[in-house]
Amino acid sequence: MTSVRLVPEIPENRDVRVPRLVGLMAVDAHEAARTQDLFLTAPDRPDLRAAAVDHVVRQYPPPGAQVPRKSAVYVWFDFGEGEGGGGIREPRVPRPPLGGLRRELAEPGELPSYCAALSSS
Repeated sequence: MTSVRLVPEIPENRDVRVPRLVGLMAVDAHEAARTQDLFLTAPDRPDLRAAAVDHVVRQYPPPGAQVPRKSAVYVWFDFGEGEGGGGIREPRVPRPPLGGLRRELAEPGELPSYCAALSSS
């Protein structure tokens, strides 16, 4: 008869589930990761501690994924007030034509030019 020897599972070797971090402020996301024994890292914010009130907008691995303890979870943040995010502000060349929507839309109380032309015929 063969004997089976049970080896107790060491908690340090168990995988953990990645918590949902999207929508959390940086300090809360950091705490949620720490409670699961995971490290939080932000490629767009090397100064992660300074991003305390910014909200997580994306994470990898996704919530619910099983990863080894001490793994890194990557998070990205939205841009806070005055931090940009609108891209490069450069002048538009060539400039848009004058008139724009004003040329297409009638002033309040007036019929658009195409309606006036139809009603006179």
